Amino acid sequence: MSQPINNVAAMLITGCTRKTRIVDTVYNASNNELVRTKTLVKNSIITVDAVPFRQWYEAHYAVPLARKKGAKLTDEEEARINKKRSKKVQAKYTERQKFAEVEPHLIEQFQSGRLLACISSRPGQVGRADGYILEGKELEFYLRKIRAKKAK
Repeated sequence: MSQPINNVAAMLITGCTRKTRIVDTVYNASNNELVRTKTLVKNSIITVDAVPFRQWYEAHYAVPLARKKGAKLTDEEEARINKKRSKKVQAKYTERQKFAEVEPHLIEQFQSGRLLACISSRPGQVGRADGYILEGKELEFYLRKIRAKKAK
C-alpha cells in the first residue's frame, strides 16, 4: 500500500546510511497521480533533508561542504572541523581528503538543503522507506525529467 509523506527514510550516500526526513515526492515514472497525492511507492523520486549527510561528510572528511547561500559555519561546526588531532589521525583525514570530491549537481542540492533520492524499498505501514541518493547519470536524467515536467 502507499504511505503518506511524513515518513523517515534511511538513505544511502556512497556507503553511508542515515535516517532523514522525506520532504516531498517530485517524480514517479509510472503515474503522475502518485506525485500529485504525494504517495510513496517503490522507485518514486523524492526530496530528502540534506543535513544528516552533510554532517557525516564533514565528520568523515573534515572538510566543510556547501551550505545555503550566506550561511556561515557555527562555532561548534568550525571547532569540529578544525579541532586538534594527533599526527596519525591527521594523516588519516589528509588521505581521505584526496578522494573527497562531490559532483557539482550534488553540491547544488546540498546548498539548497534538499537531496534527490529514489525509494528502493516498498514502503508499508511502518512508516519507513529505504532508498539511495541519486548521483551521476541517474541524477542528471531525473533532473531533466523534473525540469521538463515543470516547463509544461
